[in-house]
Amino acid sequence: MPKPAVALDLLLLPTWLVPVEPAGVVLKEHGLGIRDGRIVFIGPRAEALKCNATEVRELPDVLLSPGLVNAHGHAAMTLFRGLADDLPLMTWLENHIWPAEAKWVDEEFVRDGTDLAIAEQLKGGITCFSDMYFFPKVASERVHNSGIRAQIAIPILDFPIPGAATADDAIRQGVELFGDLKHHERIKITFGPHAPYTVGDENLEKIRVIAEELDAAIHMHVHETAFEVQQAVEQRGERPLARLGRLGLLGPRFQAVHMTQISDEDLALLVESNTNVIHCPESNLKLASGFCPVERLWQAGVNVAIGTDGAASNNDLDLLGETRTAAMLAKAVAGSATALDAHRALRMATLNGARALGIETETGSLEIGKAADIVAFDLSGLAQQPIYDPVSQLIYATGRDCVKHVWVAGKQLLDDKRLTRLDEAQLCATAKAWGQRISGHTES
Repeated sequence: MPKPAVALDLLLLPTWLVPVEPAGVVLKEHGLGIRDGRIVFIGPRAEALKCNATEVRELPDVLLSPGLVNAHGHAAMTLFRGLADDLPLMTWLENHIWPAEAKWVDEEFVRDGTDLAIAEQLKGGITCFSDMYFFPKVASERVHNSGIRAQIAIPILDFPIPGAATADDAIRQGVELFGDLKHHERIKITFGPHAPYTVGDENLEKIRVIAEELDAAIHMHVHETAFEVQQAVEQRGERPLARLGRLGLLGPRFQAVHMTQISDEDLALLVESNTNVIHCPESNLKLASGFCPVERLWQAGVNVAIGTDGAASNNDLDLLGETRTAAMLAKAVAGSATALDAHRALRMATLNGARALGIETETGSLEIGKAADIVAFDLSGLAQQPIYDPVSQLIYATGRDCVKHVWVAGKQLLDDKRLTRLDEAQLCATAKAWGQRISGHTES
């Protein structure tokens, strides 16, 4: 008997389909079928056309890949984009960013800044992002309304921050939000102690215990600069990563952001604990923070994901551009032209990111059963011709302006470069108004 036709809500027929898993595979003239927000069919075009689909989308000259995963950022900081450029990290933070945050950051700021960040990321092919910023409940609401996927890391510091008077207050809010959203299909709550130099052992111990009880992740800036590591050694007699290991925080649920300073001992600790590293090359370059040795980590078996960091230190949320920079930088740092090839770079921006955030069974690759988090890149342009390897062309010759369509959990959030749920003109007007207030051109 003939096999019954697969029933689909949507059938996509691109020129190239790059599933990311298995690694290095490019499927030409294949179709991908979606039903109830999940991928239920991947097969040759001839087989795909036998499916009973409610909607069929022909996508000529399009490369279909998993949605990009931005594994580290501070979404609402889009409203501080370009506020204090060309400064070293601690000067930038202590003299400019922290005072600006103390003056301006409230729930309205986080709402408007997060909306702006979500829109920018969707237009750049990002279907999931990690956010570590104040008023996380507000950010969660914006994520819920927009349709995007996100990890929300609860910011915790030893001193008062906008929205939390103490570390205990921040932790309590985090536990409450975790409980409220633990069954949410697209939002995952994690704990975000800011950095080893802003959170003491007592609060780190509390975070470790609660994270273990809830099976929640921990997201933290670690070894961002040589100064941070040197100061820790002088003051405490141990490197920050070693301290985190001693306190029991490292492990597969730990996300170490930046890691520009890695000794042999650090590498052994990362490998032994199965800790994730999140690489933010452009922010590290702009702040002259150092270079994460991505190829060395990769070859040692460490899971390396990629993040943009916040728009105040990057200054964009362009993960495709970030991935290109990462691939180039990895070669220079390793002294090898074969380091972080294009296919591995795309994997770092998709499946590795999902793995770092603990959601690799849900997203990060185009596999049957996974959520339909998908981006369509248009490779028909002048600058992409001729095409020998479409993945190489995507990483080395394509910008985020080539992002044509985006789906998250099967819902189309970008249709022919147009946001389907967010008003781009309104977002721009709101951001400009914030810029005028912050720069002092209008009454605050």
